[in-house]
Amino acid sequence: MLWTLNVQEDDMSDKKVIVITGGSDGIGAAGARRLHADGHQVVLVGRSPDKTRAVAHEVGAEYFLSDFARLDDVRDLAAALTAKHPRIDVLANNAGGMLGARVETVDGFEQTFQVNHLAPFLLTNLLQDTLIASGATVIQTASVAARLFGHIDMADLNNERAYSPLKAYGDAKLANILFTRELHTRFHARGVSTAAFHPGVIATGFAAGSTNSAMKFLYTNPVAKRFLRSSDAGADQLVWLAESLPGSAWKSGSYYEKRSIARRVNPQSTDDRLAAALWRESAAMTMRG
Repeated sequence: MLWTLNVQEDDMSDKKVIVITGGSDGIGAAGARRLHADGHQVVLVGRSPDKTRAVAHEVGAEYFLSDFARLDDVRDLAAALTAKHPRIDVLANNAGGMLGARVETVDGFEQTFQVNHLAPFLLTNLLQDTLIASGATVIQTASVAARLFGHIDMADLNNERAYSPLKAYGDAKLANILFTRELHTRFHARGVSTAAFHPGVIATGFAAGSTNSAMKFLYTNPVAKRFLRSSDAGADQLVWLAESLPGSAWKSGSYYEKRSIARRVNPQSTDDRLAAALWRESAAMTMRG
């Protein structure tokens, strides 16, 4: 089982339990620092042992290791979280990024689609009972790339015919928004609230592995990065959604930019039939039994 934990014992009775994937760097780490400072019990999930351990030790958080390019890692993570945390108030599905040339994972899926969508879809579903019992909020870190580059073809979710790093990333971020919408449809009446958000164009290393030269330059060149927003700024909406009251501060099932429901969106992102179809196909791809 690929996970590690570091437990800090204290009274958690008045705090939210907040699980953040992709918590070892960038927006996830920035959000973890702010939420910890606000008094919540943060649980970090990351792929890099060294980075995840460093952030966890910095904020005194529990942490787990999981590689979202391996769905068995996600299953192990869900089992460990279920065993350790009978209550999860917030699940922030933040892990992801833009990758390079088309690669299939050990599970047989295009890697960008799996890491950004299928893995968080599976994790959320495996934690479903805990999330319902907790009246939880589920947050997806999406992107304006959903509008700019995304177009989901249900007959080619693995992008075998039309792959490019930008399209694959845009499709995956569009899938995040559709998943948010369908999760609301299926589970809001049972107490689960959902939201997706665009964090802005952030100075992180998320596109370092991309083969798209313009994107790689933008996110890795020291001069270009000076024009991007900081990770702290990018984490603002994650923290806001995690701490505030759904139904009052924000509307469940919606996609946000700058703390407001996004007005300019990909038309596919509001297609309820597509959201339901993507859910069914994602379940067929990931769920056993």
